[in-house]
Amino acid sequence: MTERRMHLVAYLKTGPTANHPGGWRHPEAALHDIFTPERYEHIARVLEEACFDACFFADLLGLPDIHGGNFDAYLRKGGQISYLDPMTVLPVMGRVTRHLGLGATLSTTFLHPYHLARSLASLDMLTGGRAAWNIVTSATDLEARNLGMDGIPAKEDRYDRADEVLEACTALWGCWDPDAFVMDQAAGIFIDPSKVRYANYEGRTVRTRGPLSIPRTPQGRPVFLQAGASDRGRDFAARWAEAVFCTPHSKADAIAFRSDIHARMQAHDRPPDACRVLPGCAVVLGETPSIAREKAAYLQSLIEPEAQTMLHSALLGADLSRHQTAEAVAAAQGNQGITGSQDRVLQLMKKENISFAEAAARPRNLLVGTAQSIADEMEDWFTSGACDGFVVFPTVFPRMFEDFGRLVVPELQRRGLFRRAYAGRTLRENLAAD
Repeated sequence: MTERRMHLVAYLKTGPTANHPGGWRHPEAALHDIFTPERYEHIARVLEEACFDACFFADLLGLPDIHGGNFDAYLRKGGQISYLDPMTVLPVMGRVTRHLGLGATLSTTFLHPYHLARSLASLDMLTGGRAAWNIVTSATDLEARNLGMDGIPAKEDRYDRADEVLEACTALWGCWDPDAFVMDQAAGIFIDPSKVRYANYEGRTVRTRGPLSIPRTPQGRPVFLQAGASDRGRDFAARWAEAVFCTPHSKADAIAFRSDIHARMQAHDRPPDACRVLPGCAVVLGETPSIAREKAAYLQSLIEPEAQTMLHSALLGADLSRHQTAEAVAAAQGNQGITGSQDRVLQLMKKENISFAEAAARPRNLLVGTAQSIADEMEDWFTSGACDGFVVFPTVFPRMFEDFGRLVVPELQRRGLFRRAYAGRTLRENLAAD
């Protein structure tokens, strides 16, 4: 029995599917409740009952329109679209849970630090210390144009700004002492003003005076999640991230990524256990191996080729219906594209000796099997140093999470690999616990 414990985070979307382009077509997929609070309350209860550390919503500020030069296929074929603002959904989920961490994807490129600090502090306060921020610098021209810019800035510039935004937010969250509230009705003193101060942050690209009107929250600041896989993104993660979401193609790639993050953290005097490295995975469960394979084959048959292509076009920042090679994609990207997604395609291309176009057309790997065999695979990655847990994204929503919590989590618990109850009061405390 290991003394370490896995950490599990759910990847969600305010839409019918998340990452699997055919999952919404499955007969068991929930579609007609996307705009109801009950949908989000239900998944929050499911995840908390399974003792997940947290969930977070992936987000995009617009309709994807890279594939084919327009958004037609993304709408027609159920592309990865955010139909609601996650920041309006998370408090709904917080009301029906006590322990589950609640994360939103928010961009440092488009949002001012005061707005970010205020919104996230409000969420952390209302949930009793369970807020998480999936920090992104964004990677599409469409989002930049929606926010009044000509295009997305260069990656280096985006991360330079992100560092300053995080510094500014941290200064704003530190404007209040924890004991600023007096609330002495007899004396007529509500707050001790000596315990509140200005932030007065000024960087090269952002500045803010402060203070926030929101006092010190239970966590002090939200938990920082991050998914940058580029060289600059890894440096950013090494400085700031408390959990990193990655998408390696193989266990060897995951081991190399985690080792690199740990090495970079040393430069910031951070111990390795200050950041959890969590590869993405999705499962297909069956009572027997053959049933699981049959279920997986059916699920994959629901992916139309164009739906897969348009998904990767959005992730890579280039229209794969027009650009078929790695060189052509690189030339077409400009400042767009997610490095982790491109790395995964290149890793698959190299491993299986196939073309870039063939690798880009492949769906992501699924963990297919019984609860026992899936737990075997997760245990192997965990104990071999490939990860500290997993970000689990759905195939069929919410059924996959329901089955995972009912079957896989108890198997992990039986092996001593996963908690049976939450150890801490806040998300940061639970994420830090082994």
